[in-house]
Amino acid sequence: MISKLLTGNTFIYCLLLTATSSFSWAKPDLSKLHLPAGFKISYFHKNTPGARSLTLGKGTVFVSTRRQGRVYALRDTNKDGIADKRYIIASGLNMPNGIAFHNKDLYVAEVHQILRYKNIEQHLDAPPTPEIIYTKLNNKRHHGWRYIGINPAGHLVISIGVPCNICKPNNTALIKQIDLKTLKTTILARGVRNSVGFDWHPVSKQLWFTDNGRDLMGDTIPADELNRVVNPGQHFGFPACHGGTVLDPLYGKKGDCKQYSKPAWKFDAHVAPLGMRFYTGKMFPKIYYRQLFVAQHGSWNRSNKVGYQIMLVTLGSQFKRVRSATPFITGWLKNERSTGRPVDLLVMRDGSLLISDDKAGVVYRVSYVK
Repeated sequence: MISKLLTGNTFIYCLLLTATSSFSWAKPDLSKLHLPAGFKISYFHKNTPGARSLTLGKGTVFVSTRRQGRVYALRDTNKDGIADKRYIIASGLNMPNGIAFHNKDLYVAEVHQILRYKNIEQHLDAPPTPEIIYTKLNNKRHHGWRYIGINPAGHLVISIGVPCNICKPNNTALIKQIDLKTLKTTILARGVRNSVGFDWHPVSKQLWFTDNGRDLMGDTIPADELNRVVNPGQHFGFPACHGGTVLDPLYGKKGDCKQYSKPAWKFDAHVAPLGMRFYTGKMFPKIYYRQLFVAQHGSWNRSNKVGYQIMLVTLGSQFKRVRSATPFITGWLKNERSTGRPVDLLVMRDGSLLISDDKAGVVYRVSYVK
């Protein structure tokens, strides 16, 4: 329910959020989804309302939500590619979008703090009371759904989105690293409007991340971004420069986009790229190995909808440049109606690829048959 009358696009957006959070959507018809030859998409689990971020334990898939305030655990006990057990790890949390598994523990990022559930896979039936390990976060819900991960050095990394469409950042628009032993923080990237997905390339170990561009500049600008961190502390432009080339009419009047790091790739405006994973499995053909899959959640603020698909981003031989970005899975959007909204991806140990969908409330499994 909307308690305050808003105007323009903000009202439409709030109305959309309210409607989608309470409506029970029909599950997508998987036969209507289009994949390359040899690939198959199935349901890993059909009942994970609001499914958002994914992380993998030793034998458990953990699934976060945003508006539902829950964290789920899914287990495929008979190894048939379908989760047959679901546990609710936590409920009543403050937009627990970000989750990560490390050294037997589950980390959950709420808007205002980070929690740790110790030795979680031994306590799925009766989860322990979590420890609060970090509290130096603002409590603003606009772009407050954090994304977290564990980097190759074992540090926790978190994105801090700006609490606005466009404004001057104040300890936001950042991607930070937190040392889990000392809680010392390091800024990895600045000028990042709202990143809800990142991963480290398995060879270079460099951080790549998606970033959602600002709204209310039209249907075609600015581009949503895929970025690569070469040196800690790089600035990617927000709020002065968007998409590497578009100066902001307010904050970029006297600026120059050349002073900021350019995107590694520019997606179409408003496709909303969220989760991303480098493919490290061995089930798919070799051409997919160490390449990047990106979930485009889809537009809410465009005359004609775009996104609602999984993209394959192909890198060059040195893994520094993007060669191309092409659709890998389509079919969730038809005639301006969407049946699903992909959010995050996860490479499983058997090489299959999981995809969460917060609109349909499901987790898909993509496999390849030779």
